[in-house]
Amino acid sequence: MMDFAITMALWLIVAALAIAASRRHGLLVRGAARQGGAEFLRLLPRIMIGVMGSGYIAAALPQDVVGQWLGDSSGLLGIAIAAIAGALTPGGPVVGFALGAAALKGGAGAPQVIAYSTAWALFAFPRLFMYELPILPARVVWLRVVASLPVPFVAAFAAMLIGKP
Repeated sequence: MMDFAITMALWLIVAALAIAASRRHGLLVRGAARQGGAEFLRLLPRIMIGVMGSGYIAAALPQDVVGQWLGDSSGLLGIAIAAIAGALTPGGPVVGFALGAAALKGGAGAPQVIAYSTAWALFAFPRLFMYELPILPARVVWLRVVASLPVPFVAAFAAMLIGKP
């Protein structure tokens, strides 16, 4: 039910944006639809690879090892391992979320996967070195990193307090 509601909300937003674009100029809608369709076709294989890859990764992960190091009972050490793994994971959302989903399927606990995905979103070192540092002043980048360090741990502990998602 929630998936349907989210899908409908996203389509309503797209419809509202199309109406807004058509009011500016009718050709904008056609050009935007063509560009959006091309982008969709470009990304679709990557999404399929990520989703299918996460299934294979989950099947290949030794559940006893994942459960021991990243399971619900792994505690602070599991959260720290997950946060470090998230920071070291290269790639976009297809890679990061696929690995998180694979870890969940492989026996990782929800707080550990939340720490992983939060660290991936905040710190992803490849993105940090390739994009952030060349564009922003280094002092600002490192201040952001240091100020954000507790966030994956806070998110994981909040998940433990709230319960399993």
